[in-house]
Amino acid sequence: MRYPEKLKIGDTIGICAPSSGTVEPDKLEKLDKAIEQFKKLGYKVIETASVRKDKQGRSAEGVVRAQEFMELWENEDVKLIIYAGGGDFLMEMLDYIDFSKLKKSKPKWTQGFSDITHISFLLNTICDIPSIYCENVKDYGMSIWYKNLEDALKIASGKEIIQNSFEKYQDEKEDNMDGTYNLTNEVEWKNITGEPRVEIKGRAIGGCLDCVDTLIGTEFDKVKEYVEKYRNDGIVWFLECYEMNTPLLQRILWKMKHAGYFKNCKGIIFGRSLMMREDYNVDEEQAILDAIGDLGLPIITGVDIGHVPPQLAITQGAILKITSENGKGTVETYFE
Repeated sequence: MRYPEKLKIGDTIGICAPSSGTVEPDKLEKLDKAIEQFKKLGYKVIETASVRKDKQGRSAEGVVRAQEFMELWENEDVKLIIYAGGGDFLMEMLDYIDFSKLKKSKPKWTQGFSDITHISFLLNTICDIPSIYCENVKDYGMSIWYKNLEDALKIASGKEIIQNSFEKYQDEKEDNMDGTYNLTNEVEWKNITGEPRVEIKGRAIGGCLDCVDTLIGTEFDKVKEYVEKYRNDGIVWFLECYEMNTPLLQRILWKMKHAGYFKNCKGIIFGRSLMMREDYNVDEEQAILDAIGDLGLPIITGVDIGHVPPQLAITQGAILKITSENGKGTVETYFE
């Protein structure tokens, strides 16, 4: 794994919009506040031309989004790229990214989640470059940063950290300007394969399952080579869903299993899904077990990852040690 240079005070943070752009007044306010917060800490901030544009869910044409991503990637002053937001169409820019060039280039930290999976997953599996799966840039517009935002910056600064599961989570995704989430529900990690205590360690791969599914079987799919390359480390999958139903969840996991994605796997963790429709009276846990329960791997659900905040800062490509017991858990990050 090719770890990037450590982020330092005085470095430049770049913002680009490889999926949707930012045009709503409340989100623009958060974006401006985030930039202000970073500058107060001593960072420089630049943004690409399409960040504040949006047409039909896209900040720009795919080729333009690719060019703006590369503009930040090739800027030697930029040490961290934080994406403006998720969306639905990042995959359109992949046709214009030269991954062979990225493989030879100096690695750089990037941060984002949701539709951002399309690029972060490939930076990991094709280029051996890790990234941070955590909030996009607008959450840094909070007046008081939640712990996960600080942890993400610590990772970009080269710190191996230990994160604990949160006490409560927010029932619905909302924009927050006052620095607090509306934390109403108790966090509960579940070891759905029956173990009272689960401890797994391996190299992390994953993201938004809606996006992982898009890449399966395409020319960008290098997962089988990746899990074989890092077989001695073992693989830990982290997955979360934005919107789907339980039959679709089961079909995607079945497809991943038969595509060899879970070879050399040590365990699988699932974040809280934002919208999961339960068809045929089958809930999410049952769908997971029906699809991949026969693998004999420990599976944890309800983990603080993804679209239901707050979410932990997960380093895609790093070695993670994950412990789950009595409804709570820890994630240890190691740059190996």
